[in-house]
Amino acid sequence: MTYLQHAFNGATLSVVVRTAGEPATLAGPLRRLAAERSPDVPMKFNTMEAMLSESVAAPRFRTLLFGVFAGLAVFLAMAGVYGVVAYTVGLRSKDLGIRMALGARGGSVLRLVLGRGMILAAVGLALGLAGAVISARLLTAILFRVQPTDPMVYLAVIVSLGLVALLATYVPAKRASSIDPLTTLRQE
Repeated sequence: MTYLQHAFNGATLSVVVRTAGEPATLAGPLRRLAAERSPDVPMKFNTMEAMLSESVAAPRFRTLLFGVFAGLAVFLAMAGVYGVVAYTVGLRSKDLGIRMALGARGGSVLRLVLGRGMILAAVGLALGLAGAVISARLLTAILFRVQPTDPMVYLAVIVSLGLVALLATYVPAKRASSIDPLTTLRQE
């Protein structure tokens, strides 16, 4: 059908031109030819890449926003784990100092603090995994090519959060393993 038969829908008329050269060089001649045929029809020239980019702009922005919020959540999780473990080590510094005065090595204190921190992280990851599986059905509408119960995604999240928890626990555990037992005994 010619575009004259679609006067009510003239804003959506598209003419597709394929070229081997630069598409921008055809805009002038095509505009002149179209103006000769119908001077009152408005025109806009786009490349296919620009049209595709416009069509995925909103999903790309949502993905970027989710990524930023996910990064912020990981940072907050790391800060929270670090804060809790550092606070616990601060409360137990006398106990850990006495252990070291009685012969415990720095490595055993490091393993003790890391082990307890990682047990708490494992409990948190298990509870978070259960919550994610339960609430995954709510996100089905915004997921693209990812099933709500994709095991690789869950595995990647568990591994990455486990590494973040390990890193956040390691710093206070390393500090705890270097407690001076003499200073601790003098404080008693």
